[in-house]
Amino acid sequence: MQFQLTKTTWYVVGIIIAVVILFFAYSFLKKENVKNYPSSGTDIVAFGDSLIVGVGASESSSSFISLLSRRIGKPIINLGVSGNTTSDALSRIDELDKYNPKVVVVLLGGNDHLQRVPIAETFSNLTKIIKNIQDRGAIVLLLGVRGNLLGDKFKPEFEQLSDEYETAYVEDVLSGLFGNSTYMSDAVHPNDAGYQKIADRVYPILSGLLK
Repeated sequence: MQFQLTKTTWYVVGIIIAVVILFFAYSFLKKENVKNYPSSGTDIVAFGDSLIVGVGASESSSSFISLLSRRIGKPIINLGVSGNTTSDALSRIDELDKYNPKVVVVLLGGNDHLQRVPIAETFSNLTKIIKNIQDRGAIVLLLGVRGNLLGDKFKPEFEQLSDEYETAYVEDVLSGLFGNSTYMSDAVHPNDAGYQKIADRVYPILSGLLK
């Protein structure tokens, strides 16, 4: 029995091929549009608050930064400070002077929300942090967090910031974790399983920036 493709089948196949081509073209262009990619730096740095520190994990090796370090097979310098707002982090940005950053993972904003810092101030500080890092020749991998449990006021701001300053970006790394005791150690911080989820979300983007 001879199989013959109908015009409709060919049309569907053509659409699928076009979608696949567009997907890979978008992925390529997206990486090419990340500022300073590929970076000539040598150090991978994580810069942020208690989520970078790994508060809530049973031990330091269970933090998502430690998990990422093992998966990429490279050390990640942890410059997290619990309780940091974007203003606090901006005031210590010169800690990067000790290193030659290739990629800097930035995770901030949660404490701004908890302390009711005006959104404009939060993202003004983040802009300054990003520009400082990029001026060093490093890639910024920006990790988003929610600005409100009911309506995420941070999401459009993070997206605009990432687009305007050409950062790599992972949207709302805590998505689906809040309020779920399977993934959270308290109301704010993930447990080991939660940090594993965050590492799973960040790893594909980070590993791609290192190629």
